[in-house]
Amino acid sequence: MRATVIYGAGDVRVETVPDPKLSEPTDALLRVVRACICGSDLWPYGSMPARERGVRIGHEFLGVVEAVGADVTTLKTGDLVVAPFVYSDNTCQFCREGLHTSCLHGGHWGAKGVDAGQGEAVRVPQADGTLVKLPHTEDDDLLASLLTLSDVFPTGHHAAVKAGVNERTTVTVIGDGAVGLSAVLAAKRLGAERILLMGRHQSRTDLGREFGATDVVSERGNEGIEKVRELTNGEGTHTVLECVGTKPAFEMGVGAVRPGGTVSRVGLPQYAEGPIGPSLFRRNITVTGGVAPARHYIPELLDDVVEGKYQPGKVFDRTIGLEEVPDGYRAMADREALKVLVKP
Repeated sequence: MRATVIYGAGDVRVETVPDPKLSEPTDALLRVVRACICGSDLWPYGSMPARERGVRIGHEFLGVVEAVGADVTTLKTGDLVVAPFVYSDNTCQFCREGLHTSCLHGGHWGAKGVDAGQGEAVRVPQADGTLVKLPHTEDDDLLASLLTLSDVFPTGHHAAVKAGVNERTTVTVIGDGAVGLSAVLAAKRLGAERILLMGRHQSRTDLGREFGATDVVSERGNEGIEKVRELTNGEGTHTVLECVGTKPAFEMGVGAVRPGGTVSRVGLPQYAEGPIGPSLFRRNITVTGGVAPARHYIPELLDDVVEGKYQPGKVFDRTIGLEEVPDGYRAMADREALKVLVKP
C-alpha cells in the first residue's frame, strides 16, 4: 500500500510500504477514507534531524473496517469508524477515569510497528476500545467534521473543559490555527458569551467569528495583553485557552488572564520552562490543560456533529490526494493552508 513517511525536516515522501495484517486478536484492519495533516505534524516537519530510514506519520483518520480479530466484538466489516489520535483499550483504570491518553495498553500511531494514519490502510490495536462507530455517509462536509473528532475538535473542547468554561466565564483563545478555532467553537458550545480570539490571519479569524468569537485581537506580546485588558475593563478574562504551544503564547496567556483565572494549555509545548513563579502565585492563577483524551470526548461531541449543530470540518480549507501529501505539508508550513484534508 501507499503511505506517508517522513525522513527529516522538509522531507516527507509517499512510498510503498507493507500492507497491514491482523497481528493480535484485538486488532482491526481499516481502509482509510479520510485523513489529514495536523499542526503538530509540522513540528517534526520543521526540525526533525535527517535519518536514513523514514518513519510513518499521521494520527487523524476515518476508515471502513475490512477485517477484525477473533476477540473484537463491537465492530464488523463495513463499519465506518473514527480513530482517536492515540489508541487505547477503554477499560484500564485511566481510561475509566477518562484519561485515555495514559492508557496502560495504549500507544501512538506510527510507533512500535503500528501503522500511521496518512496512508491507504491501518492496523488498529485495541480496536474495541479505540474505534468509535459512525453513521454511514458520503457527504463530504459531514465526513470532514467527523474527521475532526479524531483530534482537533476534542482538543479544543479539552482546553475549554479543563479551564471550566461555561456561560459565566469570559474566554481568550490564543492561536487562530485549527485547534484555536476548534477551541472557539467548543467555548461557544459550552455557553461562553464573550470570546476573544487572538490571531492575525483574517481568513482564519473570520471563521473564528463564525464559530463564536465576539472580538479579534491581532496584536501580540505585551500589546496583545493590553488589548485584551482594554476589552475587559482592565481585568483580563476568566479563562485563557492557549492553543499554540510556544513560550510567548503561554506568556501572553498569563498576562491576559484575570486574577483567580485559569490558563489551559493544549498546544504541544515547545519549551521546557515558563513563567510559573510569584506572579501566578500572587494572582491565584491556575495552569492546566494537557493532551486531550479524544476517545473520552467523542461520544459527547458526536451527536452535535452528526446533526450539523456544529461544523468543525470548516477548518479544512484544502483537500488533496495521498500522493500530494508532501505539498500539503509545505502549504501548511508556509501558511498557505489552515488544515489539509487527505482523501486516499
